[in-house]
Amino acid sequence: MERSVASIMVENGHPQVTTQKYPSKKGGWNAAIFIIFVEMAERFAFYGLAGNLITYFTNVLHEPTATAAKNVNTWVGVSAIFPILGAFIADSYLGRFKTILLASVTYFMGMVLLSLSVSVIPLQYRKAVFFTALYILAVGEGGHKPCVQTFAADQFDENNPKEREAKRSFFNWWYLGIVFGSSAAIIVVIYTQDNVGWAAGFGLLAGALAVALAMFLVGIKRYRKESPVGSPVTTVVQVLLAAARKWRVSETRGGHGICYGDCDQGHKLGESYNKGKRFARTDQLRFLDKAMIIDDIDNSSKTRNPWRLCSLNQVEEVKLAIRLIPVWLGCLMFSAILVQLHTFYTKQGSTMVRSIGPNFQVPPASLQSLVGLTILFTVPIYERIFIPLARKFTGCPSGVTMLQRIGIGLFLSIINMGVAGLVETKRVKTASEHGLLDSPKAIVPMSIWWLLPQYMIGAVADVFTVVGLQELFYDQMPEAMRSLGAAAYISVVGVGSFINSAIISIVQEITAKNGNVWLGDNLNRAHLDRFYWLLAGLSAVNLCVYLWIAKGFVYKKVVEDDEIDGYWNKETKMNNDV
Repeated sequence: MERSVASIMVENGHPQVTTQKYPSKKGGWNAAIFIIFVEMAERFAFYGLAGNLITYFTNVLHEPTATAAKNVNTWVGVSAIFPILGAFIADSYLGRFKTILLASVTYFMGMVLLSLSVSVIPLQYRKAVFFTALYILAVGEGGHKPCVQTFAADQFDENNPKEREAKRSFFNWWYLGIVFGSSAAIIVVIYTQDNVGWAAGFGLLAGALAVALAMFLVGIKRYRKESPVGSPVTTVVQVLLAAARKWRVSETRGGHGICYGDCDQGHKLGESYNKGKRFARTDQLRFLDKAMIIDDIDNSSKTRNPWRLCSLNQVEEVKLAIRLIPVWLGCLMFSAILVQLHTFYTKQGSTMVRSIGPNFQVPPASLQSLVGLTILFTVPIYERIFIPLARKFTGCPSGVTMLQRIGIGLFLSIINMGVAGLVETKRVKTASEHGLLDSPKAIVPMSIWWLLPQYMIGAVADVFTVVGLQELFYDQMPEAMRSLGAAAYISVVGVGSFINSAIISIVQEITAKNGNVWLGDNLNRAHLDRFYWLLAGLSAVNLCVYLWIAKGFVYKKVVEDDEIDGYWNKETKMNNDV
């Protein structure tokens, strides 16, 4: 038995809906589970490296704390920006499956080189090789991140009611798998790095990537694979250029109607109309509607010029992508806060009492596992308790809308920075009371578990904002642009990291002029609490901007066959009356 699954192909630079037959044994959870395990292993490798990278920079490479933090942010940022290029390659040339395979091989090679750089590479070349390996890993991330989640989500058939229902929970359980992999890395790998050696720790990461690559190949016969659909950038440029060419044309003056379908012959209103689902016409970004107006040149031409005339569906697809840009901008501050987990939180913990029993010391970076553990408990609670309760009040099938979910996380991130600021104030006060302000290497007599609230609040904020962004950029992106949508969501983290580095540089520059530099190597006099309060204030302003953006956001609407017919007939009558 076979199923028909709609896919997007490109003809003359214009996306067309086609139907492809897939055997019933392919796709669904049977395929997605392999991809989830691959992502878990990749997250294991990424967080096993990123979680303790600042320790390697400061303790082994002897970099200043602020410099090390900026270097971590830069690498995380580049790793999150490269997915835009990876998404373009996947959509335009290789397809998602081949891109994931190539990226996995690249990632594995980078991790092997990283392991060699801390072991057999001569000392004089070690730092150069280490940074080279880091950015080879960033290239691998660029191909892996935008494709894996989208490839997994594509395994669920929207035309099958059971698979469509399963897909609604997919993003929560996908994120749960990521958290499990990253938490395992923080607990196991970071302990190995601190107590056995960096070579052993990085060797574990390389081994995990080898297993991930093998598992991905094991499931190869189960996957639903789509061919590359062509560059989504072409579609966007065609609409923008066609709209610019017709900026003086209107539907009633100089126009011969609207191109609802393919409009390949004669360009009469509604001609070559394909039955099926179409996007409803929206009122936002109306200047783009000019791209689908049939003018005198279009009307006299025997073939459609895609650089002069675009269909309603094509225009609405571009609108969908553009409408997500303000949301993307509104989430950058959230990511700027998120990166504290890998930098200053870890340095805070390194100055505090970390002993459990007489012989065991908690690695400061291992507290990042609290984020994962909190999420492991929070996601099922969100799925089984929060959604049903919220649904009773809102009537929304998912409890809250995607934008509301993101907004809740943004609010929690403000609380997170406020709590972090209070805890740091307490830590510095304790250091002062014991005469340790000028002893940066001394252990402040305050338990590391005081940091627990800021890790846990950050984790709950993740469950709302990060998962909400994943779902929004998958659901609201046109099918042909979904890899690009995944890359856009991931790039929020990258740009947020760069913003955090910029804030650190600006703060140091301004405070240096007053002779009291913030974020210095002596954490007891670094005024980290003020830095956290500054981030909280910037996040509060950002939340206000986000609420304004969310208020004007319009979700996509798909029109069924009978609705299209009525809408088309209404428009036809209106234009005939004119």
